[in-house]
Amino acid sequence: MFSKLKKETVRISNYLPIYRRNLRLAFPVVLSQLGQVTVSLVDNMMVGHVGTVELAAAAFSINIFHIGMLLGIGITMGLTPLVGTMYSQKRELEVGEYLKNGLLVHLLATVLISILMAFISFFLDNMGQPAEVIEKAIPYYLLLVLSLLPMLLFYSFKQFLEGVGNTKIAMYITLTSNLVNIFLNYLLIYGKFGFPELGLNGAGIATLISRIIMPLMLIPFIIKNKQYKREFRIAYHAKIQWTKVKEVFSVGLPIGLQIIVEVSTFSFGAIMMGWISKEALAAHQVAIGLASFTYMISLGVGAGTTILVSHARGMGDRMQMRRSIFASAHLVVLFMSIMGVLFVLLRHQLPLLFTDDTEVVVISAGLLIVAALFQIFDGVQVILLASLRGLSDVKQPMFMAFISYMILGLPISYLFGIVLNFGAIGVWIGFLSGLGFAAILFSFRLKRHLW
Repeated sequence: MFSKLKKETVRISNYLPIYRRNLRLAFPVVLSQLGQVTVSLVDNMMVGHVGTVELAAAAFSINIFHIGMLLGIGITMGLTPLVGTMYSQKRELEVGEYLKNGLLVHLLATVLISILMAFISFFLDNMGQPAEVIEKAIPYYLLLVLSLLPMLLFYSFKQFLEGVGNTKIAMYITLTSNLVNIFLNYLLIYGKFGFPELGLNGAGIATLISRIIMPLMLIPFIIKNKQYKREFRIAYHAKIQWTKVKEVFSVGLPIGLQIIVEVSTFSFGAIMMGWISKEALAAHQVAIGLASFTYMISLGVGAGTTILVSHARGMGDRMQMRRSIFASAHLVVLFMSIMGVLFVLLRHQLPLLFTDDTEVVVISAGLLIVAALFQIFDGVQVILLASLRGLSDVKQPMFMAFISYMILGLPISYLFGIVLNFGAIGVWIGFLSGLGFAAILFSFRLKRHLW
């Protein structure tokens, strides 16, 4: 594989137009992905200045909620490669049919996930967290669960539009809803301009309202857009086809489960942090919030890679697939390396954006050093996995992710963090290990497709 890699990357000048194309496609996706993580990031920053208990409660709630949210997002992501392959072959009828059947799958999945996540709220006080954290976490968590339905409805159309190559509309909507969220946070968390001072619950209400706005903003675009009017009309009149329902579900579910496996590692790590101390849990949320910000940029580039690979697959162009993958990998490795250096240099300053608690800042600074180390592994595995999704290869990567994160990474977190008493840094050593294992396994899987 590495000899092939050298052949592909000797003439970097050949990649310059591919870099531009990848960035042009990925940039709106990057902003859209950043918009999603910024909702939680801004909540944490604003809530963190209310108190450490509130920040710890937000950390705990978000980490549990993200399991269901990302499972739903993953299921919607299965629509992109299916639509992308058909769209590149100009098979408009099937593009519209995939949209109709995909929406049905996503609606049913969202309802089931929401019910399950609401049920989990009855067990939050059995996860070993401090009582004062649980008291504030439960109502905030339930507000997040309520926001799941409008959010995933938006994501269904977002993934369809990405499949046909439109990445801008989701960006505009996400950024607008972000501004709404920040403004409502200011009003409801701190009680400004006559609004009640609701603290953490104010952040939850702001998130709910901003996510309801997202699918509503899509309606005028769907009604008036001329470019995709035919596909929307076909989707409206299409019949439910159980073969397509099954296909959308069979691609989307493994993607969702793979994301869950990875995110669950960090969520279980957050639970371990709560066993250590509330300051460790708060520090984990600070560091993971910053790491998630860089991760979302890589994820945006990965989403663009999925689109390009699915289109190249539809045209049967293997060389184009390879070059698109390598171009994305070059960009992500460069970016993550720069961010890793910044994490180390600014490790004592960045946590101050979230909290004034000295102990939380000190723990966060140590975690950012580990985060700097796993940035490159994280970026590489994102691109490799996105490439596999573009090929609709999702089942084997799901098992590879399970092995990397659950069988190898999570036990290492427990061993170093709890058993050997390395504390918060020990838990994050497990994260670093899991990401490294995943990057290696995904690279071997992708080699089977391209060489």
